[in-house]
Amino acid sequence: MKQVFLIAAHKDAEQLNTLVQQLSDPDFLVYVHLDRKSAIDPSDLHPNAHLVEDRVDVRWGGFSQVQATLASLRQILLEQPDFDKVIFLSAQDFPLLPNALLKRELARVRDRELIETTPIGPNGWKVDFRYQLFHREGGGSLERLACRAANALLRLTGRRRRMPDGLVPHGGSSWWALSRGCVAEVLRLADAHPRFLRLCRTVQCPDELFFQTLVMHSPYASRVLSDNYRYVQWPEQGARNPKVLDGADFEGIRASNAHFCRKLDSQASAELMRRLVDWKESRAA
Repeated sequence: MKQVFLIAAHKDAEQLNTLVQQLSDPDFLVYVHLDRKSAIDPSDLHPNAHLVEDRVDVRWGGFSQVQATLASLRQILLEQPDFDKVIFLSAQDFPLLPNALLKRELARVRDRELIETTPIGPNGWKVDFRYQLFHREGGGSLERLACRAANALLRLTGRRRRMPDGLVPHGGSSWWALSRGCVAEVLRLADAHPRFLRLCRTVQCPDELFFQTLVMHSPYASRVLSDNYRYVQWPEQGARNPKVLDGADFEGIRASNAHFCRKLDSQASAELMRRLVDWKESRAA
């Protein structure tokens, strides 16, 4: 069964192409969403990469991240009628398993949806402020002022925004692996709940809420395994970005059961990448 890897990329063509090369396999299809403002020339992409045609200007923490993913998924479903999962990656991820072993591991969890998810709220992940208050992605000074004024009014009156249509908020990591059927259902639900889409346009970090909420509202909720098999290190609790991994992280990565690690930088992680390639080759022998 074929697997589809969707890579969100915005910089460093060499690192991106290295990732595509690592995933070169007859059973793997690789799609790349290239940020519309990226300096990377699409003609420089690895020949095995399919370019997502609807390129979005992606802004961290904004709805544009969700828009880019939705556009990518719609193209994948249109072009690929038969595959097991879409594995969503950053261009700063790196595979930890030889392709043959990665295929076996994905076959082992074929009947599961690999997405970190937990209820959002006082008894779960305490980030309900992300959707209860307004968040503005870009815009001019008047729009930002209006956003601040709306939040001030909510605080003054003690009111908060709520999820529409009986949806229960769930959240977790932006990176996941979902089956073709689950992806199709998420897209159907996104179209069926326009009020949820409108709310997510003014949510902080909606990419860490949008897909979890819809998956957990779907018939695929019972298939969820709340593990995305990624090795990530956070410098401190509440940090905005994960640590850039380096050679000192190799032993921790090797001891994990992860399929991928992140976040890597072509310069700071150069030694680590070399060691990971050597390790993968030794396991493939």
